[in-house]
Amino acid sequence: MTLPRRILRAEHPVSRSMISSGTLKTLYTLKDAGYEAYMVGGGVRDLLAGIEPKDFDVATNAHPEQVKPLFRSCRLVGRRFVICHVRFGDEIVETTTFRGPITDLHKRDETGRILSDNEYGTLEQDALRRDFTINALYYDIRDFSIVDFTSGIEDMKQGVIRLIGDPELRYREDPVRMLRAIRIANKLRFRIDEATAAPIARLAPLLKEIPAARLFDEVLKLLLSREAEDNLYGLRVYGLFRQLFPALDRLLKQPDKLKFVNAALRNTADRIDKDLPVSPAFLYASLLWPAVEARAKEIRIEQACESVPAMQQAGDEIITRTIACVAIPKRFSLPMRDIWDLQPRFEQTTSNRARRLMTHPKFRAAYDFLLVRAESSGDAALKELAHWWTEAQKGGDLPPVPTEEAIETGGDGNAMPERKKRRRRGGRNRRSGASNGEHADSASGADMAPDAG
Repeated sequence: MTLPRRILRAEHPVSRSMISSGTLKTLYTLKDAGYEAYMVGGGVRDLLAGIEPKDFDVATNAHPEQVKPLFRSCRLVGRRFVICHVRFGDEIVETTTFRGPITDLHKRDETGRILSDNEYGTLEQDALRRDFTINALYYDIRDFSIVDFTSGIEDMKQGVIRLIGDPELRYREDPVRMLRAIRIANKLRFRIDEATAAPIARLAPLLKEIPAARLFDEVLKLLLSREAEDNLYGLRVYGLFRQLFPALDRLLKQPDKLKFVNAALRNTADRIDKDLPVSPAFLYASLLWPAVEARAKEIRIEQACESVPAMQQAGDEIITRTIACVAIPKRFSLPMRDIWDLQPRFEQTTSNRARRLMTHPKFRAAYDFLLVRAESSGDAALKELAHWWTEAQKGGDLPPVPTEEAIETGGDGNAMPERKKRRRRGGRNRRSGASNGEHADSASGADMAPDAG
């Protein structure tokens, strides 16, 4: 048995006043019932780094069936490893039983990923099962000390992200750890230990074994954050991005495409700094836009069709390709399609069309998207078009129509196919449910703030 280092309350900055009320109630309830209870993981790590944690986790020697009767609002979740979700109002405290060591009895797939893990153990065994040393620090509610089995405190002082145990084995157990290493390093402004970083590029294809729904959540953590630009850079450097978005990786080698995505990520980071709402739909619409835009241009040439149906077809194709790797729930993919489909309609600056477009439920999100396009572009015509729509929203008479170039090129320098005059017909468009060929308003707006960016 390894004796841990104990950092006494006088020697560390973590105070109970920094910990959420639900976490404190969970810790004290377990302690009063005779169980060991510790705050662990990112909550301890972030408080030591001077960052306010988003949530707190609790570890205990009580088994799930022993935890559940102690809390009226406790729910058991998970298959690979059962976790207790203890709810206090809007707060959920994730409470887990100490995990035992990895043995030959653990069920694995052919890549080494653990499939079943409901073996319980001691505090020390649980610490050695954690991913990084700085995530294996335990706050003891009994004496307010911090318990350290893995030299995590020293790595906090040195600013190092280090895996516990053999890096290749630990990545094979759970390939998502490669993504977490990049995210945590950028969040804390730490460096990744050389031995921890070395296998990442070689093992990056293991991400294909991770369920697409789980990767959706991990991508949100990486890119719906203040450190999104740095995280994107890290994903690309280590070869992880191409495993997540193969259709986009090649395009981001083009400076203008990368410039647009980085501008969108900065837009999201700015909104987070200002406590404004942010949307996964806007993020994914921005992330996939270079691929959608490129494919729409191909379709316009191949099929000699107009810009709106080309954009619709391109969006459908790119989303279909993407969800094979990273799931995108329909509550986000539908608003994404609206944002893309509305981009060609910004070229329609006649009075009736412009006023009708401004009533679309996703107009604000699509307009914000247009602004990001203009901001990141060196195309004066696109900037002029974005300025026209900014002025158009101020009320009163619409501003003078922008230059013919801005309307005909959509700001990308590529002329649209000549539009054929059509007779106005009644009826409904089969795809969108709109009359006279106009795209219908999406019914998915509840999941995205009107001005989300």
